[in-house]
Amino acid sequence: MGFIYQVSMKNQNVVLLSVSLPVPPPETVLVGGLPLGAIEAIKASYGVVVQILDPPRDGFSLTLKLNLHKLPPDEEYKNAILLKIASVREVVLGAPLRLILKHLASRTIAPSMGQLLALVHRPNESFFVIPQAEKVTVVYPMRFNDSIDLALATSFLQEFVQARRATGLTNAPPCLWSANPPRELDEAPPEAVKANAGFVSFVIFTRHVEGKKLDRTVWNLSTFHAYVSYHVKCSEGFMHTRMRRRVESMIQALDRAKPDTKEKSKSPNRSFKRLSLKDARTNSIS
Repeated sequence: MGFIYQVSMKNQNVVLLSVSLPVPPPETVLVGGLPLGAIEAIKASYGVVVQILDPPRDGFSLTLKLNLHKLPPDEEYKNAILLKIASVREVVLGAPLRLILKHLASRTIAPSMGQLLALVHRPNESFFVIPQAEKVTVVYPMRFNDSIDLALATSFLQEFVQARRATGLTNAPPCLWSANPPRELDEAPPEAVKANAGFVSFVIFTRHVEGKKLDRTVWNLSTFHAYVSYHVKCSEGFMHTRMRRRVESMIQALDRAKPDTKEKSKSPNRSFKRLSLKDARTNSIS
């Protein structure tokens, strides 16, 4: 079961938003059923517009009470708040990553310095974060169920790493892909490092999380698997479109090669009579 939403309106100004988190794998650590720092991230993102209800609705991990009357009058600021509310999945699941990267940005020591942290992002799947003094390494085990998706994703990820070496991307975080688990995952449980599409690693430095870059970096890392899946599906759809067009052009070529039945019917009938040896000699003499 993935990330499930339930929305209900008590009146025109009050909305209840309940969310259910994906089933966490055993290696992840939750606090009160939520990722570490999720409550603080919600309060920082939504301010007075959102109130956290305790306990949440039955069957859900979190229930938020949205007071639309408290939205700011400024249209641009209001749209920014509504966009964050629509992105509650990334706010909640990306909270531990944001907490770690904030320590990196401020050059302070994170509580889990040097430890391998597993963060949930898909049902029964996690990615790993290794915070260090001057950098944070993020490792994604990439898994795909469909064989076509697997082939496209493997090719896409290898090209993704090669694209990082382009001249215009020298300031982007270093990116690595490997078919086998990297050394950073030596302490991870064996089940957590089974990946049929390999492992992608990003190394985040202080320059990648300075100022407003923090929000963008957290968003990109939190949605990386979705980003890859989106491009894999787009590539598959593009290939199917090209294949259909190719088949249509071949069918048209075959249709043009068919003889015209009307002209064939108008042509005079020709019959052949088998001659005997005597008749053949007579015709040749004459």
